[in-house]
Amino acid sequence: MPKEPYTLTDPARLRALSHPLRVELLEVVGLERTATATRCAELTGESVASCAYHLGILAKYGFVEPAEGGRGREKPWKLVRYGQSWGVEDGMEPETAMAAETLSEVYVDRVAEKMKRWFRRAGAEAPEWREGAGFSAGSTWMTAEELGALHDELIAVSRRFEQRQHDPSACPPGARPVEFFFGTWLPRPPHEITPSEPPGGGS
Repeated sequence: MPKEPYTLTDPARLRALSHPLRVELLEVVGLERTATATRCAELTGESVASCAYHLGILAKYGFVEPAEGGRGREKPWKLVRYGQSWGVEDGMEPETAMAAETLSEVYVDRVAEKMKRWFRRAGAEAPEWREGAGFSAGSTWMTAEELGALHDELIAVSRRFEQRQHDPSACPPGARPVEFFFGTWLPRPPHEITPSEPPGGGS
């Protein structure tokens, strides 16, 4: 399996992934390495029929493929590739840009819901896990170059653990699935920056 994430530029594929359950199924199959519709139903709380249908859509658009063994709804699936990236770029067709924006909203909504679920149950976790998790937020002033450098640094930190996705033997004893989310964005467009603020801050 290729280890590098692939960039989604086809609006049909972007739309195919823009469904909360399909995003969740990709996560389940990735963590389980292979998973049947029945196993996906156990972990998502959805029906086996629904999971089978949406796995079929993911297969149609090249996100998952059959793994060895099983038949019908007991057929296991595996990821074609770990990770996807997408975004709005200069010169992108309006249809593609809209599909990318929709997928981003679906993904961020899912991340927010998972974080809220974690906070609701964090008290039941052992202190070392509870204290190790969490989030940090803030704002400052950066140039476009500094913002790009920060993004690259955050990605580099996460990739220290990338091998464990592909090789279960690389996981140390006691390791558990952990999710993380890095996000940087501009809270206001340039025309909303007031004259009293640092010059060039909105560029």
